[in-house]
Amino acid sequence: MTGGDTQTFFGSRAAAWEEKFPDDGPRFERAVAELGVRTGDAVLDAACGTGRALPVLRAATGRAGLLVGLDLTAEMLAEAQRRGRGELAHLVRGDVTGLPFGARSFDVLFASGLVSHLPDPEAGVRELARVAADGARLGLFHPVGRAALARRHGRELTPDDVRSEPRIRELLTGTGWRVTEVDDAEDRWLVVAVRREGA
Repeated sequence: MTGGDTQTFFGSRAAAWEEKFPDDGPRFERAVAELGVRTGDAVLDAACGTGRALPVLRAATGRAGLLVGLDLTAEMLAEAQRRGRGELAHLVRGDVTGLPFGARSFDVLFASGLVSHLPDPEAGVRELARVAADGARLGLFHPVGRAALARRHGRELTPDDVRSEPRIRELLTGTGWRVTEVDDAEDRWLVVAVRREGA
């Protein structure tokens, strides 16, 4: 998808987005817990959408932490604001391939449903690495596993899927990350990586 396609797709779905997926909350909680977010961490929720992960991330960082929710789609951010998530985090409109933050700004980066929507996944994860501090943790997440999602959309899994384990490992390793976990289960897809020092 291009950036314009992504905005059109998500913009038209923003108001009803959370009602479509009412049971995802515990999956977000588990994924955030596995990232090891600590009190006081600076956290970026890249492609935050309506901000479903923001309450869980704020609970983990405490009030002392910096929490930023970034999304490309204005309607998604408006829905996040309507749901009170602007009180939990700074909501910023922006593109993951050109983040409006300085280098090494964040201790933890979380991105739900992001990678498969990026026109250039390599550019996106490289930009996430730029704003990640040495040793920062990255969680790429989807609340549905690849196989289950493919069935839901009536398509087959293919080897060139950017979220397949070989491809995502290669992508992250080549952009400054060290992959520590790939969990492609029925009920979720989670990849955890650590920003390599000096990479």
